[in-house]
Amino acid sequence: MNGNTQIQLTAMQLLERMFEVEMKFIRSGADDVDALAEAFHRNVVVHEPGSLPYPGDWKGLEGVGSLFHKMREVWSDMRVEDLTAAREGDTVFMACTLHLTCRTSGVAIKQPFAEVLRFEGERLIEATPFYYDTSEIVTALG
Repeated sequence: MNGNTQIQLTAMQLLERMFEVEMKFIRSGADDVDALAEAFHRNVVVHEPGSLPYPGDWKGLEGVGSLFHKMREVWSDMRVEDLTAAREGDTVFMACTLHLTCRTSGVAIKQPFAEVLRFEGERLIEATPFYYDTSEIVTALG
């Protein structure tokens, strides 16, 4: 092996690191978005559906940090189970079961969830989530 050989992380390794950094940031209530740079590219963009309480494109570490703060305001519990993923080049396709608990109403939601994620230099640069039933989420939020 020469010194230029780079070991590529698997889809699961990328996701585990990304979710670990995301959840740590959300749970801590931190404002230091530089902590996100461990797993998120400085030019990251997350495209959230227009029907959710945090719609639109969230850009850069500041934007994604604001998105995570908004999610923390809305949900008292957020977690995934049965995570599966595949990687093709810089793109990761993931699917899981999403668990959300509304902070204000206490309503719990469990539904399928998928996401297409693009990485650059092992950091997330673009994410497009697909929620199974956004109307169930909106209803739970009252």
